[in-house]
Amino acid sequence: MTQNQLAASILVVDDNLTSRMKMSMAVKQLGHVTEAAQDGSEALAQLADGSFDLVLLDIEMPVLDGYGVLEAMKADPALRDIPVIVISAVEDMEAIVKGIELGAQDFLPKDFDRVLFAARVGACLQQKQLRDQEASYLAQIETERRRADDLLHATLPARAVSELKATNEVKPRRYEDVVVMMVDVVAFTDYCDKNPPELAVRHLQNLVARFEEITFSHGLEKIKTIGDAYMATADLLQPHADPALATARCALDMTRVAASVTDGWHVRIGFHIGPVVAGVIGRHQHLFDLWGDTVNTAARITSMAAPDTVYASADAWARLQGRCTGTSKGALPAKGKGAIDVFQIDGLVD
Repeated sequence: MTQNQLAASILVVDDNLTSRMKMSMAVKQLGHVTEAAQDGSEALAQLADGSFDLVLLDIEMPVLDGYGVLEAMKADPALRDIPVIVISAVEDMEAIVKGIELGAQDFLPKDFDRVLFAARVGACLQQKQLRDQEASYLAQIETERRRADDLLHATLPARAVSELKATNEVKPRRYEDVVVMMVDVVAFTDYCDKNPPELAVRHLQNLVARFEEITFSHGLEKIKTIGDAYMATADLLQPHADPALATARCALDMTRVAASVTDGWHVRIGFHIGPVVAGVIGRHQHLFDLWGDTVNTAARITSMAAPDTVYASADAWARLQGRCTGTSKGALPAKGKGAIDVFQIDGLVD
């Protein structure tokens, strides 16, 4: 055993006591740990209970012979990668060949030479070490892939992720009749200036996490957060039978929970319905975003809303009449858009 090679655990399987002792002694002289079994059934029981790096397996045994052990090991995902050296008489080449065909890595004659024994055991252990390293590397790669996948799903909607993975891009598209909802935390900047950053970010994280739960429960899709602003859509990538009503319900739920999960914060919410252009922008940091007048109008309406209220555009309100209670706020001035009709949603009709 070399200085870089760790002691291995080797199972010696032979019905002959003298042969078992001879192989076990040779294993120990190489600096490895050994256990012994006197037949195939006993060997399989020990393999199931322990962890072995190599099996030295006699072919001819009572109860269950070496062939049966090899077949059982190759059928078991937990055992199939353990290397096996079959032990047989040199002249019994047919038995040796069959053992190799059943999955054994090498063979040794019963009357083996110690130098040959050390070479073949060392070669098998080295091969197993390389396979174990490869499996470890593959597991690390899979872990990193899943981590990257999780980050991708945290950044992009599920359907955008699927398209990105399938085609290496997300083509920009125009979508009709999309509800765009925006949520703004009232006086968040002042709160940040007057409180420790850890506290402010923790409260914002709690609020966003709760908003995500509410968003998904109503069948909406979170698009992004920018600072203390939260954007979600209905009937964009994920079809929705009644996007306006679902958004109204979602928004009312958000106003009710905002103060309870933070330090008495208040939010204002606005939404509008109309066409949008959506796609992924950026190469190193992907961002799924929306553009168009519908987005701008939703933002303007949100800025008009009083704390703990939900405002909707006239187009959105037209989809809600008779199913929501509300109040017309009249035509309010909107930056860059002139006056627009806005309605405050007070509740749902039972």
